[in-house]
Amino acid sequence: MKKRIAIKIGSNVLALKEGGLDLKRIKQLVSQVSALHRQGFEIIMISSGAVAAGRALITDDKLDAVSARQLFSAIGQAKLINHYHEFFAKEGILCGQVLTTKESLSTRSHYLNQRNCMEVMLQHGVVPIVNENDTISVTELMFTDNDELSGMVATMMNAEKLIILSNIDGIYNGNPSDPQSTVIREVLPGKRDLSSHIQTSKSSFGRGGMQTKTNIASKVADEGLEVIIANGKKDDILLKLLTSDEDIVCTRFLPSTAPTTSVKKWIAHSEGFAKGEIHLDAKAAEALREGNNSVLMVGVTAIKGNFEKDDIVKIFDDQQNQLGVGKTQYSNEDATKLIGKKGKRPIVHYDYMYLF
Repeated sequence: MKKRIAIKIGSNVLALKEGGLDLKRIKQLVSQVSALHRQGFEIIMISSGAVAAGRALITDDKLDAVSARQLFSAIGQAKLINHYHEFFAKEGILCGQVLTTKESLSTRSHYLNQRNCMEVMLQHGVVPIVNENDTISVTELMFTDNDELSGMVATMMNAEKLIILSNIDGIYNGNPSDPQSTVIREVLPGKRDLSSHIQTSKSSFGRGGMQTKTNIASKVADEGLEVIIANGKKDDILLKLLTSDEDIVCTRFLPSTAPTTSVKKWIAHSEGFAKGEIHLDAKAAEALREGNNSVLMVGVTAIKGNFEKDDIVKIFDDQQNQLGVGKTQYSNEDATKLIGKKGKRPIVHYDYMYLF
């Protein structure tokens, strides 16, 4: 059986400091992916870089942030995918572009359609290159960054590993510029909180920072995939990580062994699609924390927002702490009428719920 690997390549790996794309780096990464492809790996690439590419071609200080992003991505995405196509063609391999939005993954049917598209590509030996469609994604409808998108793609496609390539070696136990700081080599299940180590600054080209990478890596690892944060600027980093016994300096999030269904994987990444909130009393919240329990109407204290049956909702305890997300079996109007009542079907069934 082929090993399926999702690889996220950050803007700071692909962009030059002075602006534009680092073609030597792109070519080197394509060469590595091609070598892995020939060894039987199925590779899914989630590639940033479109906005950075477009920004180098047009200068207009009068544009607002959203318009600038749309313009830069429209121009830069064409340039980026053309470079990938050219370099893969020289390796005798086809690649294909997959542009998506957060909204296009917000329903289960659209999620499955996108998964089927990439499955067909992989079956025909085509390397999918996924990116958010920044020309139509704005503000609240955007992914936090491509780290979030890569986590959803990796779990959606049942990859064995997600490799997040950045411009540093991994997560440090202090400021990366401090010579005394070292890379945290392993992050174990149940010990994912690295907030005390994370620098809050964001990259110069991308939207997210190391905190986002850590959050996504933790969530994906808890769903059963190994996640590696490594330095994409290092030569042959992918080959060394996947085909060598060499001890590479990187941060590995070791996967949880608890089984996670496909539906739960989708729900785990659906918080951004939530249409409303369910608030619980202390007893109901404790029952959820103990595990394998649904959200019953008898324990609900408040319903907020406007949602329909099968929409995603957030679940809160009596202290306003968010417990998780789930797919509701009621509309907000029907649920409000049943608050506190016994003997009703769950508002969120355990099989369609993800707890943090």
